[in-house]
Order: sequence, then C-alpha cells, then structure tokens
Amino acid sequence: MRVQQSKRNLFCFGLISLILSKRGISFDMKANKNKTGLIFDNIFLDPIHDQAHPETPKRLQLAWEKIQSHPGFNNSIVYLPLKEISDEIITMIHSEDHLEKIASRYSSNIVTIARSAVGGVIAACDYVHQNKVQNAFVAARPPGHHARNYGREEGFCFFNNIAIAAKYLQNVLKYKRILIVDWDYHHGDGTEFFFYDDPTVLFFSLHDWHSYPGTGDPARKGEGEGYGYNINVHLNCGATDSDLRESLVEKLLPAAEKFQPDFVLISAGFDSRKDDLLGCFNFSDSGFYDATKIVLDIANKYANGKIVSLLEGGYYPEGVANGVQAHLTSLSDNK
Repeated sequence: MRVQQSKRNLFCFGLISLILSKRGISFDMKANKNKTGLIFDNIFLDPIHDQAHPETPKRLQLAWEKIQSHPGFNNSIVYLPLKEISDEIITMIHSEDHLEKIASRYSSNIVTIARSAVGGVIAACDYVHQNKVQNAFVAARPPGHHARNYGREEGFCFFNNIAIAAKYLQNVLKYKRILIVDWDYHHGDGTEFFFYDDPTVLFFSLHDWHSYPGTGDPARKGEGEGYGYNINVHLNCGATDSDLRESLVEKLLPAAEKFQPDFVLISAGFDSRKDDLLGCFNFSDSGFYDATKIVLDIANKYANGKIVSLLEGGYYPEGVANGVQAHLTSLSDNK
C-alpha cells in the first residue's frame, strides 16, 4: 500500500508540475517562498461512504475546480504534493491499538485516504518550516478533529490530522508553542482531548456547544499545567460574521498575546458557513476572509507568518468551495 501511494504521489506531482509549467508557474522554491502552498491529491476525490453521506468527495471537488479556475491564484499559490507518512508519525498522537483497529475495520482504500490527509498536513508543515512557502492550505478529506483513540471513525474522522501535525511540529521540527484555531461549526473534541493538560499547545475552538458531539463547554479550560490553554467559545445558532470577529478579537487575541506561539495551525471547517447542511451559523465568505486575516496577524507577530491550515468540515459543496476560496485569498494576500 505504501509503495503504491508513493508512486501515486510522484505521478501526481509530475503531472501537476507539467500542467503548471505550461501555464508559466514556477516550481523554483526560492521564488515561491512568499507564496501560499496548496496541498492536494486526487486520492481525496475517492469515495469513503455511500453517495447519500454528507462527507462526499464533491465537497472538495467543487473547491478544487474553483481554485483552478481562479485567475488571481496563478501568481500567488504554488501547488505542492503530499508526503508518505510512517506509522510512527500517526502514533505521536494515536495509540497503536487505534491504528490497528482502523486498519482492520476499514478497507485499504479508506485507510489510504485517511493516511493521505495526515501526509498532506505533515508535508505542509515541512514546506512552511523550510521556508519554501510562506504559509499553506491542505485541501484534504476526511476531516480529523473528532478522532480520539476509539479505534473507529468518529464524526467522519479517522485520524486527528491537526493534532498529529502539532506533535510533529514539536517532536520533529522542534517548535515549542503551537496555537490551534478551530472555527468548525462542531467542537474539536478530539483535539481538546489530546492537549487538555498541555501548556505548550493553546487550543481555541469556536463552535455550537449544543451540536454534535455535545462537548465544548466554555467552562472546560484545561487541567493541571494546561489550565487556561483550552479555550471553548460557544456561539448560538444564527451567529454572524460580527460574532465570529468579536470572539476572535476579544478572546483569541489576548490569549495569543500571552502565549506567543511560534507556529499556528487552523482547523478550517466551513460547516460554520451559512446554508451548510449540518450547521446553523451564518458566517459569510467575507467573514472567513477577515477571520483568516486576524489569525495571520497573530502568526506574523509571533511566528514569522508560519501557518498551516487544514480543511475540516463543510457539507454544502458550493459553500465549501466559496469558503475555501475566501480563506485561500486571505492567506495569499498576506505579503
């Protein structure tokens, strides 16, 4: 399975390189260090569930088509391949039992897709760390922020991509303080679980506390040395762009100023956008642009602009496509 995936990655990278070279887009990493990296692979368009399931490849397919057709992205985005990852990277967060049960319960194709999402965010961390791009967005599925160590799919999630990335940044790339911002409509309960007592990871989740999975009580602020480093912000159904901005400015900015992260991760869920099938917030594309800018300002001030963002939820395909475009535009406007 790993050999096949590696060959596929090389093929996709070569194909993308050929396509972009014909468009005049450079793969000279020195020329791309001020650009936004975009991680994508065709494997993320493979199905995991039946056609009626909300976690459909179409939610990413439309976003990918919109990105490709956007003329303004040609000079501001560089397309980059994901990387093959080892079991040791996954078990920086997950138990071996979780890894083994996932492998035994699901088809090899599903497991490969889920592992590839991890490979996408790990690749993005490497590219940003190496200053090959300024920041990066990982257009991958399935999402990850609900995954714990239950050995099964939780909320469409198999592996906690963003949590694995945080541990990889610390254990391998030697960053000390990681900020994770999660604006998915649903609480990132898996991410909270892994870092609840950890003062080196500041986790900020903005969500509807009363929706799935029923976690995210604002009273949960961490425990032990991690007390104060877990911030849950509940917004009511119908929350608007002004609620999003107010939460970030009044609750995230003061915490980030105290914490001073040296790398920033975003769990970018677009089920918080208006009209989503599984959410009831009314965030607009303009709201996502501004939210991204606020987090960029934090990264620019404390982390030399180092941000990796990863797609989480979002189940109205047209809404995901528009939200992703607004998010990418804000990332790539950061000069």
